[in-house]
Amino acid sequence: MILEPLFGLSLVLNVSLDFQSPAVPPGTSIQMSTRQKDAALLPHVRRATDCIVRKVFANPRYNADLGQSEINDLIVVSMAACLGPVRAMMDAYDRMYGSGSGEAFLMGPYLDVLPAAVVGQVKTKGQ
Repeated sequence: MILEPLFGLSLVLNVSLDFQSPAVPPGTSIQMSTRQKDAALLPHVRRATDCIVRKVFANPRYNADLGQSEINDLIVVSMAACLGPVRAMMDAYDRMYGSGSGEAFLMGPYLDVLPAAVVGQVKTKGQ
């Protein structure tokens, strides 16, 4: 299932990146380790994911019995309302890893694990 890897990844990142990284302004060329880059990106990933989770949970069509395809539909609908945080995440990724890498991250690893993260967080919020 796609959701479990995203939730697992968020837990690993929360534990392994237990420090505040400095903000990196656009256009700054700083040599950073992958761990430092990931730490700097984590707040952007959290904001985008939190926005999507809030929108899914607030959607009148949401209920705990929805199947995977229905959850995916709600995620797609929610993305439009979360373009700001999603765009900020992609821009930060581009600054860290190079132009175009933010879109590749969004369309690949992020969307692969997003449904699991949304389901996990929405269930937690619904309790």
